[in-house]
Amino acid sequence: MSAVYEQAVPPSRALPLVNFAAAGRCFAWRDCRAVSVAEFLADVATAAAALPAGTAAINLCEDRYAFLVAFGAILSRGHTNLLPSSRAPQAVDESLATCTGSYAISDVALTPSPARFVRMPRLGGGFASASPTIAAGHVAAIGFTSGSTGQPKPNPKTWAAFHASNAQNVTALADALGLADGTVAHIVATVPPQHMYGIELSVLLPLLGPFAVHGGRPLFPADVAAALAQTPEPRMLVTTPVHLRALLRETVAFPRLAAITSATAPLPRELAAEAEARYGAPMLEFFGSTETCVIAQRRTAHEDDWRLYPGVRLRPQPDGTAVDAAYLDHPVLLQDVVELLPGHRFRLRGRNADLVEIAGKRASLADLTRRTLALPGVQDAVVLQLDDADSMGVRRIAALVVAPGRTEADLLDDLRKAVDPAFLPRPLRCVAVLPRNETGKLPRAALLAALQTPPENNPSGSDR
Repeated sequence: MSAVYEQAVPPSRALPLVNFAAAGRCFAWRDCRAVSVAEFLADVATAAAALPAGTAAINLCEDRYAFLVAFGAILSRGHTNLLPSSRAPQAVDESLATCTGSYAISDVALTPSPARFVRMPRLGGGFASASPTIAAGHVAAIGFTSGSTGQPKPNPKTWAAFHASNAQNVTALADALGLADGTVAHIVATVPPQHMYGIELSVLLPLLGPFAVHGGRPLFPADVAAALAQTPEPRMLVTTPVHLRALLRETVAFPRLAAITSATAPLPRELAAEAEARYGAPMLEFFGSTETCVIAQRRTAHEDDWRLYPGVRLRPQPDGTAVDAAYLDHPVLLQDVVELLPGHRFRLRGRNADLVEIAGKRASLADLTRRTLALPGVQDAVVLQLDDADSMGVRRIAALVVAPGRTEADLLDDLRKAVDPAFLPRPLRCVAVLPRNETGKLPRAALLAALQTPPENNPSGSDR
């Protein structure tokens, strides 16, 4: 199969909703049974007929298969999928307000209900043999990220761009899994389908390659094991570092895995090695962004360097790194600082926003977080730099730590042995849980709010 589009696809050209569209091919797993491509296409037609007139839709379906059906129905009606950074009511309303004629769709009742809310029709019971086609230049989705002002920043993706960028994922994963012609790999994902990583690895893969996806979104280790057991081999687990760490803390046995993927946050090498040893499968980490989609991968337990996908080029800039690819309308600037290496590889050297300087000394927030996570008893942690400067004009370092049974004073004593005094976090606040969103990321506003929690409301220790 082709890994790259050598030239831009003419916008008027029609591309199929489903590649590898043999009617009997397993497309998804729902309610413990296989759903064929033909059944999926019939469900898409049913859902498309129920959609209102409009231009775009926010797909809030909880069930992953229902999300896939709605995603395809929205495209087949010539509408655009809106992907807000959060499914919180305010974020949904803000995204709807950016697009005249937009509506929201879900497979469950929502309270409060968004404006122009549509409930998914009943699915199942039909077969269709022909896949809808989508104009290459049609804006298939708009992913929203927070801009520098805090307002949602739209990142449009055409159907041709999705085809081109995700052909790379199809090829890379088919190679990693050793898929023979005609073999279908089966995906269980713990990430939401509304996130770009979830879109690429659990929505576009079954649409564009020889993959089938489990309809659920299991969270607890026993649920993940049960979902994996409901799918045949070869199996692939799509997850994040935060969820992987939680899975490894439990002793639940998993059925045999062919591969595990991770994204949304840096994957520590030690965690990747532990996952490979426990589950006996290669641990693949993906590098990308909402703006670029996935552009590189590595097997983190065994290599530090990232392998760029063919056709992607990086250009270091004073304020980050520019990304060029045939499917991008213009270069995309990332905040990541990279070192280019031979063989179409690169090494991450941090992020502009990650590097801090205090008293003439420089440090990386990611490294400070890693050192905090390495302290005995620490289950989760994050180190950040405060917005406001102190009386000396210095923006100090702070930390939030999940460490049951340990006090903030004890943790600070241990941390003094691991970091320069200039970067010792003050305050260091012990909390029951970090305010992660559903993809495991930590919104800065939530972190700053957690730091303001009065010590008397914090059972883990006192503020020092």
